[in-house]
Amino acid sequence: MIYTGGTIGMKQDEKTMALVPVDISQIEVEVPELKKFGYKIDTCSFDPVIDSSDITPDFWVKLCHIIKANYSRYDGFVVLHGTDTMSYTASALSFMLEDLSKPVVLTGSQLPVGMLRTDGKENIISSIEIAAARDAQGHPMVPEVCIYFESQLYRGNRTTKYNAENFRAFRSANYPVLADVGIHIKYNRHLVRYPQDWSKPLKIREKLDTNVAVLKIFPGITRQAVEAVMETKGCRAVVLETFGSGNAPTSDWFLSTMKKYVDRGMVIVNVTQCQAGKVDMGAYATGVGLRSIGVISGFDGTTEATLCKLFMLLGRYSSPEKIKKEMQKALRGEISCI
Repeated sequence: MIYTGGTIGMKQDEKTMALVPVDISQIEVEVPELKKFGYKIDTCSFDPVIDSSDITPDFWVKLCHIIKANYSRYDGFVVLHGTDTMSYTASALSFMLEDLSKPVVLTGSQLPVGMLRTDGKENIISSIEIAAARDAQGHPMVPEVCIYFESQLYRGNRTTKYNAENFRAFRSANYPVLADVGIHIKYNRHLVRYPQDWSKPLKIREKLDTNVAVLKIFPGITRQAVEAVMETKGCRAVVLETFGSGNAPTSDWFLSTMKKYVDRGMVIVNVTQCQAGKVDMGAYATGVGLRSIGVISGFDGTTEATLCKLFMLLGRYSSPEKIKKEMQKALRGEISCI
């Protein structure tokens, strides 16, 4: 169990009533039910712990190295993480941990684990059980980077945080849950990605290029606003958040501006602003226009996954055409393009 920070690892000081971090090495004091598992559960903690709003790619690299350094010693890994950027971290880890064959389950809570009504205890307990679960052949039940929250296990790179106040904080609108947790844990194994070769060693894709911008289209957007984003120094790729099924303004200035940057070698990926559904750049003239100038589809991928996928591919390849080709593949089950 790796504690990085976030609400789940907090409790109220009995004297001041202020929230303070728990000693993660003493997690069984806060969650005594863990003793009943009979598992060997070791813990480590980032020092200092990190508010999830301060997460950076350097944090992802450090987390990957902790997992790799301990990879042969454990059946699975549970990462305690703040909820605000959990979907970004889960997406990033899915691309950075290549040939993963063990569970990496991220979880957190909306209320601190030390509070009476916390959702953190159940999230920790179920995450550990899932991370340790094996099938009849001895293989992990879910050898993916996942998020567990409020009785559901999601593919991490399919999630978005959509509720800041409800215990069910996450949603995977375009892909079903990998497991439902009730009296029993029901694994939807036909939805889980399994390695073709279980013996491959884990590799880390730690070279990330974050020269990516996100441009959200809105009614009345101006050329100056668009160019302010596209002209960001060093920018190599843009996640273009469009309307509906991938639609954007058909104004001559907008399309000519997009074409100018595509021709310069910028990778522009079209994702929808909608919570559910996919980009179909052949459905309407507005999408066809973008496709004709070289903007590529992000299919049904989330902004979080698209961004992190670009970070990894830009760090790996210099050719815009190669990056475009890889963006349109389902590398870790992040899109349903085929």
